[in-house]
Amino acid sequence: MKVSDIIINCLETEGVEYVFGIVGQETLDLADSLSKSKQIQFVNVRHEQGAAFMADVYGRLSKKVGVCLSTLGPGATNLLTGIANAQLDHSPVLALIGQASVERNHPESHQYLDIAKIFEPATKWSTQIMDSLTVPTIIRKAFRLSKMEKPGSVAIVLPENFLTQKIANRPLPINPLPETVPPTNVIKAASALIQNRRKPFILVGNGLVRQDAIPEFHTLINTLQVPVAHSFMAKGILKKEHPSNYFTFGFNENDKVLSGIQEADLLITIGFDFVEKLPKNWNEKKIPVLHIDALPAEIDEYYPVELECIGDIKKILQYLNQSELSAKLWTPFGNLKDEIMTAYQISDSPPKNKLLTIEHILHCIEHLTAENTIVISDVGAHKVSIARTYQPKKPNRLIISNGLASMGIAIPGSIGAKLACPNDPVICITGDGGALMNFAEIETAKRLGLSFIIIVLNDSMLKLEVQQMVKLFGESYGVTFQNPDFVQLAGSFGIKRVQARSLDEFETALEETLQTLDEIVLIEVVMQN
Repeated sequence: MKVSDIIINCLETEGVEYVFGIVGQETLDLADSLSKSKQIQFVNVRHEQGAAFMADVYGRLSKKVGVCLSTLGPGATNLLTGIANAQLDHSPVLALIGQASVERNHPESHQYLDIAKIFEPATKWSTQIMDSLTVPTIIRKAFRLSKMEKPGSVAIVLPENFLTQKIANRPLPINPLPETVPPTNVIKAASALIQNRRKPFILVGNGLVRQDAIPEFHTLINTLQVPVAHSFMAKGILKKEHPSNYFTFGFNENDKVLSGIQEADLLITIGFDFVEKLPKNWNEKKIPVLHIDALPAEIDEYYPVELECIGDIKKILQYLNQSELSAKLWTPFGNLKDEIMTAYQISDSPPKNKLLTIEHILHCIEHLTAENTIVISDVGAHKVSIARTYQPKKPNRLIISNGLASMGIAIPGSIGAKLACPNDPVICITGDGGALMNFAEIETAKRLGLSFIIIVLNDSMLKLEVQQMVKLFGESYGVTFQNPDFVQLAGSFGIKRVQARSLDEFETALEETLQTLDEIVLIEVVMQN
């Protein structure tokens, strides 16, 4: 059996359903082997960056490793942004990358770059096959590392000359990752620490969602009855109306939650990743920290750890829930929750004011969609509004890139989301800048027969940069542009499209689309500047 066949057998053993990518000369044998798989579907995309974004969101939602494929040189470097995005957002992703035959590694050679080295800083592990007999071992290690906390990207570089070699190796068996929990004395110390403080404040990150610890978290919160705030990527962990929900923290400006955090005498961080926001931005007072996470705390002056509970978050919370914890029954000074809801424009009802704003658009989406709806945000000014205003009804139903924060993720990410969760409605919200970065992937989605909604916010500018430059310099430069006719452009891909110039038009278009969503629909929203 040739090495490329062994690689596909290994992927099948790991439970891979999709490989996203573009075939090149160096990966022709791998494509041939893929064509014979009855389990894996190859999704040929229009750009390698799109392939990596698809694998990222697919991995995040399916809890499997998303796999993407490229050839050498420019194919590999095109993949790099999406691979780095998955690494910083802690999504499990494997990149398979073609390479020139090994005899071309040393002289200056056409399209040759040391890809394994290039990908090192953007992955948990980056390696090149140097011996065909090691292929099953390397693939098993790659999948294991990618899914280990904290999940992330791995890259395997495949020199062309190895793919056709004949070997007899078989895939390695899959052993489950071990569960780890702190010693009993640490759990007791954590319980005592919580009991001895009057004003604990809980800060939650995406690690809680990744480890499926939501039910245990709800039990803890309902016992303690203390304020809770979450990072961008952990939205949906509490219902909007839950009395402990103090919504999102981690903004660069007007972070209303900070005043509540600063009243605390203990910060309990659960599954929080520094990549979303460094502690100096939310713990200037250096309030003591109880660190609950899969990995030990990073050393940071503004993160004074009093105690660490390291291991499986689900198990840790189960043990804490079995200890003698009592309600604290404290709320931050004044009417902070009401102030946050007002400032963040968090609403319980559709907007009475009919201005066409991103916040009102989000209210319509929240009001009209089912609780299993997946919303994917691109990066831009609208991402900040979504993080403030939009309240998903369940965890992991709002996908925000907040590690690398890559523009262009939303449209290809919607493909990954729909393949991971085919029975759930998917809505992509993107600015005009992010949309045109990977607009070609609409053809990929159309070819796959997928159905989801693309909302393009058209204001002919990079609005976040405009706002920042005007604030700093009184004017902006280099951040406005002209757009194509999005309705005509969408039509050229053969998808349904509609334009909205008012909130009423948008609400009508969204409601009608949701009722009969069986294809890709683009709603262009012409924003008022």
